[in-house]
Amino acid sequence: MASSSIRSGPKGPVTYVARVVVIAYLVLLVAWPVSVVVQRTFAPADGAPGGLGAFLERLQDPSVVYAFQLTATAAFWAVLLNTVFGVGVSLLLVRYSFPGRRLLSVLVDLPMSVSPVVVGLALVLAYGGNAGWFGPALQSIGVQIIFSTPGIILATAFVSLPLVIREIIPVLQEIGTEQENAARSLGASGRQTFWRVTLPAIKWALIYGVVLSLARALGEFGAVKIVSQGAAFNGETATLLVQNRYGNYEESTAYASAFVLVLIAVAALVVVSILRPKEGPKEGPKEGPKEGTAQ
Repeated sequence: MASSSIRSGPKGPVTYVARVVVIAYLVLLVAWPVSVVVQRTFAPADGAPGGLGAFLERLQDPSVVYAFQLTATAAFWAVLLNTVFGVGVSLLLVRYSFPGRRLLSVLVDLPMSVSPVVVGLALVLAYGGNAGWFGPALQSIGVQIIFSTPGIILATAFVSLPLVIREIIPVLQEIGTEQENAARSLGASGRQTFWRVTLPAIKWALIYGVVLSLARALGEFGAVKIVSQGAAFNGETATLLVQNRYGNYEESTAYASAFVLVLIAVAALVVVSILRPKEGPKEGPKEGPKEGTAQ
């Protein structure tokens, strides 16, 4: 009988103390602050009643609806760009060897190590209408990037870029090239090989990366704040709405919007946990017939 990959050792006092410390850390850092947001969301504020009805009424504010629509639009296009680009870059990094391959791999991870505020500033320097490298040329043909929806999409796509790629690359390395080479040897074209062999093999990693990228895109703040006007009905995303309303002492609307963002993040984690396939126990090599036994 195959042994489990995770074996439980003796549970001593150190084990229980470590568990208590970890649970207390998570409660203080994550669970308790989020629970406060939930409590404030449904609590009475400014003499107005609380509860579910008040929560839904705050979300029906036209500026709140606009903020979430803009956030959904930016997240959709950013995730779409990162999905197409991420699959292509993953195949390029795993299946091909070329000069600058390591540099490209480093650049892919750059958004994870650079502050989103720096990302926004870099986009302004590149696409700004006055002093940007490409901004004046784009504005001359009627295309404005910074302080408009395309700038928000670029900033959102930049910060969530590595999430799809870093989920697909390990799977491509694990499956190898045997099945793809077999398909080509049978006469399949590159497109047929991708759609019928490669894509089915990486579909769960792709879905997992897309969900993570979507959750990251919906919660982006720093880069979007730099490239957006950030005003009501003018470039104000959901995260900017939370900051603006909280700063203007409209805390009830800020809490309601923040609660929706929390729900989306939790839903993304639930979807990921459901979609990710469970790894079953690996079967050991089957024993052949022993010597001396009847065939």
